[in-house]
Amino acid sequence: MRNEDVLRYRAETPGCAEVVHLNNAGAALPPEPVVQTVIEYLREEARRGGYETAAAAQDRVQGVYASVARLLGAEADDIALTDNATRSWQAVFYALRFEPGDRILTSRSEYASNVISYLQVARRTGAVVEVVADDETGQVDVADLRRRLDSRVKLISMNHVPTQGGLVNPAEEIGEAAAEAGVPFLLDACQSAGQLDLDVRRLRCDALSGTGRKYLRGPRGTGFLYVSPRLRERLEPATLDLHSATWTAPDEYEIQPSAKRFEVWERNFGLTLGLGAAVDYALAVGLPAIEERVTALAASLREQLSELDSVTVHDQGARKCGLVTFSTPRLPALEIKERLGKAGINTSVTQRTSAQYDFTDRGLPDLVRASVHYYNTEDELRQLTGELARLLS
Repeated sequence: MRNEDVLRYRAETPGCAEVVHLNNAGAALPPEPVVQTVIEYLREEARRGGYETAAAAQDRVQGVYASVARLLGAEADDIALTDNATRSWQAVFYALRFEPGDRILTSRSEYASNVISYLQVARRTGAVVEVVADDETGQVDVADLRRRLDSRVKLISMNHVPTQGGLVNPAEEIGEAAAEAGVPFLLDACQSAGQLDLDVRRLRCDALSGTGRKYLRGPRGTGFLYVSPRLRERLEPATLDLHSATWTAPDEYEIQPSAKRFEVWERNFGLTLGLGAAVDYALAVGLPAIEERVTALAASLREQLSELDSVTVHDQGARKCGLVTFSTPRLPALEIKERLGKAGINTSVTQRTSAQYDFTDRGLPDLVRASVHYYNTEDELRQLTGELARLLS
């Protein structure tokens, strides 16, 4: 990515003039086309009415499915649009049927919302949740995963990138093992969509969930879901309405054949179009270029942080991405975040309650998370490390 390109992307991002935004794994700064898409739609609703505006925008809304499909290497019928990544993930997970003794395989780095769902279903059904070991780099040990696969395994469900660090799990190898065993593979791409170049054909996942607000730079309140035809034809969603199914006779209904069976009728169409604008913007920049720059910036930040006395960088994995986590015994993570915020530098804090397996196994303290994006600069990274050095002096 050329320097002049970065300058243009920053100019198209109003927030870059206001803050050093290193909380992209929480919610990235949207570019101006996304902002204007949402605002203009809301203004149109105010002029014409909500139903009337939605009817006039139907072709544009359908285009969002095509854009998300392009992003993921899928077909438009494989895509559902939701209001967040967790709803997307839950739509598939709660459609699966488990019996006593069925096994759910997940990773040590798994996110709290997903694990809570596993535990709830395990309590209801007698299914068993198993945590696959990590290898020496900290990523999922695919050899251990393969050893665990048998006829009782009903689901492999793992994150691509965890909330608590820059690790990238080997999703393609996990997908290969799942496909060979005939076990559904549900991939949580909440933190990878928009910063890594994703292709569901290469990943070989049966379902993938994501959000608009993080690395895709879309509005909050948007999510998406990919479900392969081979999986969705086996699933009846846990809940249905007149959008996901059709009432065909007084005592009959038919479920949508496409992934829209996992949607509901009511939605914010302005935000949906904002998601489409964000995906189109990312596709125009180019996901390979985004991945290359984000990865390089994060590596630079890790190197700078490692040079600071008493600071420990905690990211694991043979492959790393744009999330950078660190701690120091001199100051609590929350205090560092707050003091950086007063200096105009946005970061976040990741706590044990978000990733109990990993925090417990590694004995981690609360972590400061600085997550970079392609519109960030080396100068902004130096501002972070310089301010942190001053706080610790």
